[in-house]
Amino acid sequence: MSEHSKHALRRKPQRGASIVEMAFALPFLLLLLIGVIDMGRAYYLSIEVVNAAFAGAEYGVQNSGDTVAHIETAAKNDASDVPGISATATLGCECSNDASTAQSPCPSTPPSCSGNTLVQYVKVATTATYSPLFPWPALPTSFTLNGNAKLRLTQ
Repeated sequence: MSEHSKHALRRKPQRGASIVEMAFALPFLLLLLIGVIDMGRAYYLSIEVVNAAFAGAEYGVQNSGDTVAHIETAAKNDASDVPGISATATLGCECSNDASTAQSPCPSTPPSCSGNTLVQYVKVATTATYSPLFPWPALPTSFTLNGNAKLRLTQ
């Protein structure tokens, strides 16, 4: 047998090795890709929910005479691509040096702040539910995403 034919016989069993390796690796790689896409989508939506809370609070601060319903609508409109987002706005007041004195709504007779100023605030909480694209083992079928923002009105 010639040297060339001996070499050809040795290589034959290796011809399909790369196809077999790819067949074993491809499902794992696809699962990894789906996981990255799914977690990226969840992260994006969580950022949208948090930003919506801040947008609603900023709207409330800039339009301090507006209603709670308009503030909630502004928060929802900021995250219009998030399905099922809800927003809850609160208007209140507190002493500038102590957030524990917060009262919502502000009473007609404001509390005494012992030499500090009484400031009004707008607080917005947003919530949305995220359902993964793929049911992952040991993970719940849905997650609640929350956003909170509290901004004080300047006097």
